[in-house]
Amino acid sequence: MAVIADGAMSGGEARPEPEAPPRDREHGGPVPAKRRQISLRVRLRRDRSLLIMIVPTMLVLLVFNYLPMFGSVSAFEYYDPIYGFFHSNFIGLQNFTQLFGDSAFWHAFENTLVLSLVQLVLYFPIPIALAVLLNTVISTKLRSFIQAVVYLPHFFSWVLVITIFNQMLGGAGLLNQFLRQHHMATWDIMTNGAAFKYLITAQAVWKEAGWGIIVFLAALAAIDTALYESAAVDGAGRWRRMWHITLPGMRGMVILMLVLRLGNALNVGFEQMLIQRQAVGPQHAEVLDTFAYYYGITGNNFGYGAAAGLFKGVISLILIFAANKMAHKLGEDGLYRK
Repeated sequence: MAVIADGAMSGGEARPEPEAPPRDREHGGPVPAKRRQISLRVRLRRDRSLLIMIVPTMLVLLVFNYLPMFGSVSAFEYYDPIYGFFHSNFIGLQNFTQLFGDSAFWHAFENTLVLSLVQLVLYFPIPIALAVLLNTVISTKLRSFIQAVVYLPHFFSWVLVITIFNQMLGGAGLLNQFLRQHHMATWDIMTNGAAFKYLITAQAVWKEAGWGIIVFLAALAAIDTALYESAAVDGAGRWRRMWHITLPGMRGMVILMLVLRLGNALNVGFEQMLIQRQAVGPQHAEVLDTFAYYYGITGNNFGYGAAAGLFKGVISLILIFAANKMAHKLGEDGLYRK
């Protein structure tokens, strides 16, 4: 421990130099005394109201997301609901061998990848663009009205959404009625297999794009307004401010949502596909979820359907790890830090 030498100059005794407080590794400054002294028990008592608030969410995740994972053991069994998981015949990898040799499975997998890619390219940028446009609206009342209008379809069921599209674009819909009145050829988009991938993307955009802008609006609200004022003083126009301030300020959130989107890429909407599968045929609307349902549950081959679901889960896990690795290479945290 160092000794202060000014004691001899002042005629007093030398005093030991006080030890430096511990440094905060994350922020670089000294750790506040209050934060050093707060124990886990004190923090739990302090945040008990917040912890109580998240209990229902944790229970929902436990019951509907984590407990069903134990059912994955049926992918390695000839599962019989009467005998249950513990007494059904164990058949090892036989379900997966049959699955990987099934051309219908690979066709469903191909459809899933194509539909996911189309939705990633055409749907993902739209909430970002809507958030940027809403952020430029000066009137608070007008902004609130627009937000309410674009949020509303999120609360509609897929049955209602598809019914609305059918009334507009179906064989007897408004579009074809207009074409008939003007002696033009009709086009039933709802049963057109070639246009199906774009149809379900349009349905997803109309239903979910407004809800998806919430996180991007939060990212925009975190940008310091002084940056815009300084840029305006320096002569930067609206486009330059958006390019050099708005978009870089949203970069972290955009990459995070992209990682989540890629991890959820194989979920292209089970209910949406199930309702429209008969209209366009399995060759266009069969995805991994509907394959597991029709070949597993309705076919009374639960282990086979569970194998398809487990394969989908493993591929989704690989995608989310790969996307998170890409986020690290771009200098962002992603879902977790290195």
